[in-house]
Amino acid sequence: MSLKLESLQVSSSFKSRGAFNAVIARLERAGATRPRLVTASAGNHGRALAAAAQTFGLAVTVFTPADAPQVKLAAIRRHGADLRPDARDYDEAEVQAKAFAQESGADFISPYNDADVIAGAATVALEILEDAPDTRALVVPIGGGGLISGVAATAKAIDPAVDVTGVEVEASCAFQTSLRAGRLVPIVPGPTLADGLGGNPDPQTITFAFVQRFVDRIVTVSESALASAVVCLVESEHIVAEGAGAAAAAAIAAKKIELAGRRAVAIVSGGNIDRARLASVIQN
Repeated sequence: MSLKLESLQVSSSFKSRGAFNAVIARLERAGATRPRLVTASAGNHGRALAAAAQTFGLAVTVFTPADAPQVKLAAIRRHGADLRPDARDYDEAEVQAKAFAQESGADFISPYNDADVIAGAATVALEILEDAPDTRALVVPIGGGGLISGVAATAKAIDPAVDVTGVEVEASCAFQTSLRAGRLVPIVPGPTLADGLGGNPDPQTITFAFVQRFVDRIVTVSESALASAVVCLVESEHIVAEGAGAAAAAAIAAKKIELAGRRAVAIVSGGNIDRARLASVIQN
């Protein structure tokens, strides 16, 4: 198994790919107009969009849950964004961000339900298959589905034989539940170490159709498996991963996927975890 270390990406997560691509696309379409941006985020997308907005001199407002990791909130502030960290959870943050967009005329950039964001995430698959064309299995964490939508669609376009497994947490498995129902159905998400994977996707999200068409299966991992994967990545690979970032590795370690000798790549999607949280996970 190989690891795709998006935790070493700019802003310490894959979200920079989609955020910068979305901002560049908006600027190209806007011409001389300088759009104002708004988003909802569990933290990583907000950090990435704040960095992109700062780079191009744009104003951005970011709505997050009140309990989002401090390392993510501090970075959002550091990039000069207008941070609104008051929501009960991600779902409420998204409602607040959309209402703000409606009232202010700001351009809402979803962390997943956006074609430009998905196109940015797709470059992860391009890099994997360029560097390791013998890859036969990709293991990808799923939150709102933006990463796996871009990765799966691109991988299947390059080589339809590439197997794509999505990984959700047992505490919040909206896509697995919805696939079984044949339609998007709301869930009640529980608390999880993988804060970036919690919550319900937008009922109108374009990612569900991508998952239905291109993802071969979705598995879930427990909180104990997530914690073990975070610790294993630190001890064995000297890699700091947040809970969401460790989800793909956790699924492989827990034998949720039959790899049968195939070349597999697990995406470590991010490394933004509070120091105290990381220390607690390691000590336990």
